[in-house]
Amino acid sequence: MKKKCPECDNDIIGRVDKKFCSDGCRNAYNNRINKDSKNLIRNTNNRLRKNYRILEVLNPDQKKKVSRSKLIEHGFDFNYFTSIYTTKAGAIYYFVYDQGYLPLEGDYYALVKRES
Repeated sequence: MKKKCPECDNDIIGRVDKKFCSDGCRNAYNNRINKDSKNLIRNTNNRLRKNYRILEVLNPDQKKKVSRSKLIEHGFDFNYFTSIYTTKAGAIYYFVYDQGYLPLEGDYYALVKRES
């Protein structure tokens, strides 16, 4: 009994453990299966990526103070971050991967980069 390709339903010729008839079918199948099925996931990832790039551009020396308006001017969205870190003193840092920001008084933010 011949095995069938899960993408195109053609017969599979070759090794016993082969799952697809060709690299093209394997790629098409995996792209379809792993595609972001919802716009929410894709949009959230795009937003996080944009926030990360903004923090990276505004904080080249890994420690800087910037105004809220400067972040907003670049298109930063404060609703999207990947983690929160609270210090022993109670300061709350918001991180987008390894780029972080700490709200300061007077609508300013301290930008930091977490060391690897």
